[in-house]
Amino acid sequence: MDFIVPLNFPPTHLDLTCKSGKIFVKCLIRKKSILLTPEEWVRQHIIAYLINELNYPETLVGVEKAIQYNGLSKRWDIVVFDSDFKPHLLVECKAPNIKLNEDTLKQVLSYQHQLNCELIVISNGLDTHTWRLNKEAVTLEKLEGIPRR
Repeated sequence: MDFIVPLNFPPTHLDLTCKSGKIFVKCLIRKKSILLTPEEWVRQHIIAYLINELNYPETLVGVEKAIQYNGLSKRWDIVVFDSDFKPHLLVECKAPNIKLNEDTLKQVLSYQHQLNCELIVISNGLDTHTWRLNKEAVTLEKLEGIPRR
């Protein structure tokens, strides 16, 4: 599994198992085994970082939910809800070998159009970019990192 590489997040313990020659990870949120893909490797590290380092409550983190956009069914990766269960933080995960670019930002902004989150993050585990949406000016303000809760 050449995609199991160190990421730019603190090391975390992930529950990995091997079944029929494939590696599975127990999702920290969904509490079930998921096939470990490069994107899932990144997703689980970000979830652990949000919960363990930035103090976002596990109960307010949603993973891979369907959303309708322009008549298409899409799936966002991670959304952290606020205490009123309104979407607050949206994260789009990519595999470590995928370069983050304008298309990645456009993808997450298409989800943002439906979710209306204050914070937007794109990450491939090696590079992570965070923005705060200024709803009055309808602009994105680049942040140094994901804010603590």
